[in-house]
Amino acid sequence: MTGQSLWDVSEANVEDGEIRINVGGFKRRLRSHTLLRFPETRLGRLLLCHSREAILELCDDYDDVQREFYFDRNPELFPYVLHFYHTGKLHVMAELCVFSFSQEIEYWGINEFFIDSCCSYSYHGRKVEPEQEKWDEQSDQESTTSSFDEILAFYNDASKFDGQPLGNFRRQLWLALDNPGYSVLSRVFSILSILVVLGSIITMCLNSLPDFQIPDSQGNPGEDPRFEIVEHFGIAWFTFELVARFAVAPDFLKFFKNALNLIDLMSIVPFYITLVVNLVVESTPTLANLGRVAQVLRLMRIFRILKLARHSTGLRSLGATLKYSYKEVGLLLLYLSVGISIFSVVAYTIEKEENEGLATIPACWWWATVSMTTVGYGDVVPGTTAGKLTASACILAGILVVVLPITLIFNKFSHFYRRQKQLESAMRSCDFGDGMKEVPSVNLRDYYAHKVKSLMASLTNMSRSSPSELSLDDSLH
Repeated sequence: MTGQSLWDVSEANVEDGEIRINVGGFKRRLRSHTLLRFPETRLGRLLLCHSREAILELCDDYDDVQREFYFDRNPELFPYVLHFYHTGKLHVMAELCVFSFSQEIEYWGINEFFIDSCCSYSYHGRKVEPEQEKWDEQSDQESTTSSFDEILAFYNDASKFDGQPLGNFRRQLWLALDNPGYSVLSRVFSILSILVVLGSIITMCLNSLPDFQIPDSQGNPGEDPRFEIVEHFGIAWFTFELVARFAVAPDFLKFFKNALNLIDLMSIVPFYITLVVNLVVESTPTLANLGRVAQVLRLMRIFRILKLARHSTGLRSLGATLKYSYKEVGLLLLYLSVGISIFSVVAYTIEKEENEGLATIPACWWWATVSMTTVGYGDVVPGTTAGKLTASACILAGILVVVLPITLIFNKFSHFYRRQKQLESAMRSCDFGDGMKEVPSVNLRDYYAHKVKSLMASLTNMSRSSPSELSLDDSLH
């Protein structure tokens, strides 16, 4: 290309009334006065350049002969830029990626303020939505990764039975006891376990009714013998269930690291401790106060309801949600604590001379707690107009405070529930009839795709924090 001063080039372009633009193969002739309406844009600044070096700072290449400016950009997005120069407004189609469009108009020096009102709300809304989509993708990725790791752990545990005496028989029992729904035997065992748990809880509740209490020799209310039979049968079943699971466990050391096994243990320990305490009290009357310990331990039978978590996907998902939502729960408690502290002091200041129930700040704490959680016992209520207005504000604030973290917690519950269902489905697809025949069905392509997506997302975040694409292009040229 022959050298020609850029001032002459620009002047010639202006005299001709148009310039030639080539954007990734998309060629157009543009009138100079149209571009000069927006002198702060890239094409507007291009007309004001006075040297070839200045031109090449704004475009990727320049043809002196054809007087054509070349830009290595997306040709599909350039028509939107052309429309802007002709009308002064930007429009964004629904099928466009808002982030690619944002980067493109930033390159051409066009501000987002030029987006027309018909597209502005949708455009800015779509730029905010990816935060929620990012959570969904992250949840899916974690779901796939976690499920894959858990399935491999399950497969590894199942393989430990190979080479052991009665290994295949023990493996089938382990699958039947630890994986409800795996086979007909496991379903029957699961149903029996559920019935025993429910029967134990029902008898404990009925035993608290006066009609079912039988006085002992000292006139104290005692248990109905029929309920004692049901209780002893339940303890025998729970003990058999725990011992059987322990006997066929693939790893005895890791057995009690499982939360469900700890629940099974805690469901029978109070009974045996109570039995020992009663024997001690009978042999040593001076230790009669230990009988109160036995009464407290008997109340712990209600925790047997947690045994249903072994047979319920929803309960296990709820437990995982609470475990991994401590930040959201802590945030909820923080909001409640701040609100309770504020409204209790306000109520105390207003009602202390008119209402005996709100005469102390601790009493106002109780009232504020009941009000913010929208329970409303009605045992203590404000009497003055100012107090009632404070109560109304307290209730409304409580509704808002409780609702805010609920969406985050629900999203995590959905994530863990979906992951648990995937895990159960993969486990049921395994075939261990005559030893280890096949690996659990896991879509390795999806797993690999999620890993690659995670890597690409990390690189994208790094690129966003790096210098702009324009600076990178300039350094390359």
